[in-house]
Amino acid sequence: MPDVPTTLRTGKTLAQICDAAELSEEALALRAPGQTPRQYVEALTGQECYPDAVRFLAHALPRREAVWWAWFCAKRAAGESPPPPVEALLEATRLWIAEPSDVRRRAAMAQAEGVGFGTPAGSAGLAAFFCGASLAPPDMDPVPPEEFMAARAITGSIVLAAVATEPERAGEKFREYLEQGMVVAEKTDLWSPPGPAADRPAGRPRR
Repeated sequence: MPDVPTTLRTGKTLAQICDAAELSEEALALRAPGQTPRQYVEALTGQECYPDAVRFLAHALPRREAVWWAWFCAKRAAGESPPPPVEALLEATRLWIAEPSDVRRRAAMAQAEGVGFGTPAGSAGLAAFFCGASLAPPDMDPVPPEEFMAARAITGSIVLAAVATEPERAGEKFREYLEQGMVVAEKTDLWSPPGPAADRPAGRPRR
């Protein structure tokens, strides 16, 4: 299928993101000639291919903004009174989003290890860690993360947030989380091609 002529703000095309995200056959069947990335996400959501829509956006968004999206969903999933370790992890991840230093990145990782990576908050903290320059301890030679390691953790965080509890409400939660993901996409000018317009400072997603 011919690729669309436009690209995302990140410089990647719809086809490149689909390949990186390893979407399902059902999701790939929704590709259409001349379709923009935004239209594709809307098609996935309209056909209730929710995990694929999450996966696509997680791989398409800039990493820091995508981690914020995962944090938002994990915080919603944790409820008003999360267990203290989860609350501490969410705060550590929030602090990294606000100031993405290496110290804060590693602090989020330490909290995530304690909570567990198979949780929405744990995967969000892991995603923050994957956004750094090295996976190795700070006193060792750098080991750069693979390009989409953070995107995979972000996907896991959001999917877990939707299905881990009250699975009968998964569709409702997916729609809420994807709506917020689309807000992040708008705030970051994700759908704009590279160029002067796409280089404008992006607004902050709502909290």
